[in-house]
Amino acid sequence: MRRESPMPVSCWCSSMSGEAGGGYRSATISVLVDNEAGVLARVIGLFSGRGYNIDSLTVAPVEDGGQRSRINIVTSGTQMVIEQIKAQLDRLVPVHRIADLTQLGPHIAREMALIKIVAPAGDKRAEALRLADAFRARVVDATTESFVFEMTGSTDKLDAFVALMRPLGLAEVSRTGVAAMARGPRAI
Repeated sequence: MRRESPMPVSCWCSSMSGEAGGGYRSATISVLVDNEAGVLARVIGLFSGRGYNIDSLTVAPVEDGGQRSRINIVTSGTQMVIEQIKAQLDRLVPVHRIADLTQLGPHIAREMALIKIVAPAGDKRAEALRLADAFRARVVDATTESFVFEMTGSTDKLDAFVALMRPLGLAEVSRTGVAAMARGPRAI
């Protein structure tokens, strides 16, 4: 099934090359919302209804009593598309604050993953353990034929580790999505 582009092909192609609306970029957007039923569905509906892609999504209660939740969304598009996403998020009723962390300056973005490797005794098993040590992944489950590693880091670090594990017997990956926050005293 072919997925439709969020804008006409001629606009999309020119924006990808850096013309008409700025270059294509990734954005990490944090949104503080009321923790109530249907809020996440409305946020997701905003993206799907306009054909925008969500690369990563995390949500959890963040304030005492669970009254508010923080949604971290990683998406991509032209500067114009990112601004449009932020403006449309701002119009949703339960939204209190929005911050494009990639524009605010330095920020911390981390993801956690569980990575299962099926590798019976031998060189592949030893290599998987050696690489896990180099990437600071922890063994959280081990059998005579498999490992489950737990790893926290940037998306690029996790992607690199997963790529190295493929030829060694990668069986399964489960990722949390990006949790992000501005560095320093700034808060959303």
